[in-house]
Amino acid sequence: MTEDIDLDPRLGEEERNEPTEDLIPFQLGRAPEQVTHLGSQLSETDSNKVKRAVRDNKDLFAWTASDMPGIDPKFLCHRLAVCRDARPIAQKKRKMGDEKRKVTNVEVQKLLQAEFIREVTYTTWLANVVLVKKANGKWRMCTDYTDLNKACPKDAYPLPYIDRLVDGASGHSVFNFLDAYSGYNQIKMHLADEEKTAFITESVNFCYKVMPFGLKNAGATYQRLMDKVFRGQIGRNIEIYVDDMVVKSNSLADHIADLAEIFGELRKHNMRLNPEKCTFGSKGANL
Repeated sequence: MTEDIDLDPRLGEEERNEPTEDLIPFQLGRAPEQVTHLGSQLSETDSNKVKRAVRDNKDLFAWTASDMPGIDPKFLCHRLAVCRDARPIAQKKRKMGDEKRKVTNVEVQKLLQAEFIREVTYTTWLANVVLVKKANGKWRMCTDYTDLNKACPKDAYPLPYIDRLVDGASGHSVFNFLDAYSGYNQIKMHLADEEKTAFITESVNFCYKVMPFGLKNAGATYQRLMDKVFRGQIGRNIEIYVDDMVVKSNSLADHIADLAEIFGELRKHNMRLNPEKCTFGSKGANL
């Protein structure tokens, strides 16, 4: 039971832009399970070119949370704009059944090992953990940030319309579908705001060092990151809608060059990809 937990709460729950063709797994790392995916409509020669381009950048893929160096907070971090007149609220600890308690303990250990959280004392904001069973049977550990979110005004950062991605990608012949590994968690919390994310466990309180899911303006911060990282590429060879990244090209030669450019931006900003959710060299897209 406790092994069915995942740090990425999106897994198995959202419809994403994806290829329309069958996919071919190909080995990226040394371990048998370290694979990513390739479109099935490429010729053998073109397939080998794409594989080589991806394998030459295999350091950009994360297999575990410990493989993520994280975004430099000087470039971007998540800040909480708590209203000055807001009174901190410490939620009372809620009862939790044995099964959920065990799941929480396992999840907390994973978060500690990934260095996503740290122990905290004397916090003024405090929230309970909520466990939800996902469609794929895995548990999702959420934090009830209802009170904290009410104290924060909405970030009015302009989010793109999904139509921008669809219209921008149409008419191209080769695509890459990229997905950041636990994308939100690659963004660090502003140090002064970490303790406001504190949550209750059985015997210890913790706070997040990285941006957790469930905060009111996390989506806006993530979109801001993507817009900053790919400022020179959006609309030209990549389209982005929050955490959906579609690299678009008109030919395989352009495809290899575009992929190299995108990989360069990812490396520059310490971003890491989830190989299980990436597809390279696809000839068809379901947008």
